[in-house]
Amino acid sequence: MKIPGLDSIDPTLLALLVPVAVIQIGLMLLAAFDLLRDERRVRGGSKAMWAVIIVFVNLLGPILYFLIGREEGPAESVPGPGAMPGWGSPHDPPIVAPPPSEAPPEAVRAALASPRSVPLPDAPPAIVIERLVRRYPGGVLALDGLDLSVPAGSVFGLLGPNGAGKTTCLRLLAGLTHPTAGRATVSGLDPAVDPIGVRSRLGYLEQDPRAYGWMTGREQVRMVGRLHGLDGNALESAVDDALARVALRDAADRRAGAYSGGMRQRLGIAGALVHRPPVVILDEPVSALDPEGRRDVLGLIASLRGETTVLFSSHVLGDVERICDRVAILDHGHLVVEGAIDELLDRYAQPVWRIEAEPGEDAGLAALAERIRALDWVTAAAAEHGLLTVAVDDPAVAARELLPAVAASGVAVVSVARVRPTLEDVFLRLTGEREAAA
Repeated sequence: MKIPGLDSIDPTLLALLVPVAVIQIGLMLLAAFDLLRDERRVRGGSKAMWAVIIVFVNLLGPILYFLIGREEGPAESVPGPGAMPGWGSPHDPPIVAPPPSEAPPEAVRAALASPRSVPLPDAPPAIVIERLVRRYPGGVLALDGLDLSVPAGSVFGLLGPNGAGKTTCLRLLAGLTHPTAGRATVSGLDPAVDPIGVRSRLGYLEQDPRAYGWMTGREQVRMVGRLHGLDGNALESAVDDALARVALRDAADRRAGAYSGGMRQRLGIAGALVHRPPVVILDEPVSALDPEGRRDVLGLIASLRGETTVLFSSHVLGDVERICDRVAILDHGHLVVEGAIDELLDRYAQPVWRIEAEPGEDAGLAALAERIRALDWVTAAAAEHGLLTVAVDDPAVAARELLPAVAASGVAVVSVARVRPTLEDVFLRLTGEREAAA
């Protein structure tokens, strides 16, 4: 007799479950025999009765698995037989490199090159933070009177050194912890007062996203969609769109336990986008990705400009500079500065010169840095890995005097060039000034 659905059960799983079922059936028969032989009572019933109940409960799961089976997606998307990842079965789905991005490189480049103007200037701010304070047990002050406003439809970067309070800020906005003082609103709702309402309007991805390894990518995104109230055709359409957007449609019916770290990161982003929220918060969304994966995810984030509001933290300042409209720099729980990137570069970034030395000139380059640092028109000079970086407050004087100073040092150099200041230069200057003041 052929049991319906038995041919689709993974042989490895069957080989593990059948001996367990046989052993438990034997235990149940022994317990039943004990029930007939010994009716001595204990508190709450006989020993045998409780043994029968325990064995039956343990058997219930395998019985339901064999008779009913777990819920799958549409028939055309159900994966073939395959063991649970990591069990070493020959039926395991192959663990291969992530599939190439479905988004054409032209689309990614276009998204990264899109204008950085705030697309919804007349809309109220998507996120408002007012005098927000968070103090942890033991007196650790993570946020100290933070004020911040995130324009609707913008891509907003949150920067700061380790311990600056970035993750605490994002968790407060997601309603995962509560402020000690102050308040915040997301899409007009206070997460401390109405966390369920905020989560219905928010997509959130933590820094280290976890995946249920025994579920397929499609099942996991579908589960998140159901938690947000989606169902039926609307759910399936939203799941397909989210998976396609993060370039996981080809791998959607593989178990997440076989995904690489970058694929799990993109799966988490798909879960954050599946219910099409007006606000998306991402904590270090590209930290686990290789250069190609980081480019694709940054292009995805840039493509959300004007469609939704994205607030994300990152320690890769070059990534933030590529795609953000505005940034805020935190340090020790305080807001150091906030504004459009171009404005911050014009206001805080000093002219920078970089001198690259020939190999083996590290000692001479360090001595040159000491001499240049003492010049009146130099604000900072640092030598590292064969490269001398010099910040100046008077570019005209630097253009006349820097080259003679380098030539007089006797250091053999490869190049001397003036470079465009970066967001990293602004970040290091502002956080360095705060450290000096402290």
